[in-house]
Amino acid sequence: MKMSLKSRFKKKEENQEMNLRGHLKELRNRIVICLVSLIVGFAIVFHFSSSIVQYLTSMGTSVGYRFVYISPQELFLQYMKVGFIGAICLASPIIIYQIARFIAPGLKKSENVVMFFSIIFGFIFFIVGVVFALKITIPFMLDFFYNVNTSSNISSFISIENYVGMLVMIFLIFGIVFELPVVTVILTQMGLLRPEWMVKGRPAAIVVIFFVGAIITPPDIMSQCLLAGPMIILYQISIYLCMIFRKRKLKTAKEEEE
Repeated sequence: MKMSLKSRFKKKEENQEMNLRGHLKELRNRIVICLVSLIVGFAIVFHFSSSIVQYLTSMGTSVGYRFVYISPQELFLQYMKVGFIGAICLASPIIIYQIARFIAPGLKKSENVVMFFSIIFGFIFFIVGVVFALKITIPFMLDFFYNVNTSSNISSFISIENYVGMLVMIFLIFGIVFELPVVTVILTQMGLLRPEWMVKGRPAAIVVIFFVGAIITPPDIMSQCLLAGPMIILYQISIYLCMIFRKRKLKTAKEEEE
C-alpha cells in the first residue's frame, strides 16, 4: 500500500515535470518565432527605410521646411529607427498571436473568440489610426507650425532626428487612440467597464477631445472637427460595443448559473 502511494506520488511528480518541460519548450518555440518575425520585418522595412524617410520629409519640404543632420550617424540612425518601428508593426500580429496561443488553453471558448477578434481588429484599428495621422493630422500640423514660426530674421533648419522622432510619436499616439473600441471590449469582458460609466463620462470626454484637437491642429473650427470628429465617433462606437458585450456577458453568466 505504501509502495503504491509512493509510486503514484512519484508518477504525479513526473507528469507535472513533463508538463512543465512541455510548457517551457512551447514558450521557447514561440519566442523564437517572434524573434524571427522581428528580424524578417526589420530586414524588409530597413530595405525601404530610405524611401520612407524621403516620403516623410517630402511632407515637410512641400510646406517649406529644410532638413539637416548634425552628426555623421544621424541619418543612418533614423533609417534604423524606421526599420525597428516598422518591424514591430509588421511583426505585431504574429507576436500577439503567439502570446494568445500560449495562454489560449487556460481560457474559455467564448474568451478565445473575443481574443481572436481583438487581435484582428486591434491591428486594423491601429493601422487606421496611423493612416489618419499621416493623411490628415500631420499635414495640418506641419502647415500650422510653419506659418506660426515664419520670421524674416529666422530660417528653419530642422534636425532629421527630431522630425522623424516627432512623426513616430504622433503615429503611435493615434494608433493607440484608435484602439479604444478594442480596449473597451476587452475591459467589458473582464468586468472592469460598464456602458453606463462611459455614457456618464461622455460630456467630459468630448471636452477633452476638443481641447486636444485645439492644441495640435490649426486654430480653425474645421481643422478641429476633422480631428475631434473621428475621436467622438470612436467613443460612441465604444459605448455601443460595451452595451452589446455587457448584455452578452450577463446572459452567459445567467445561463451558467441555471
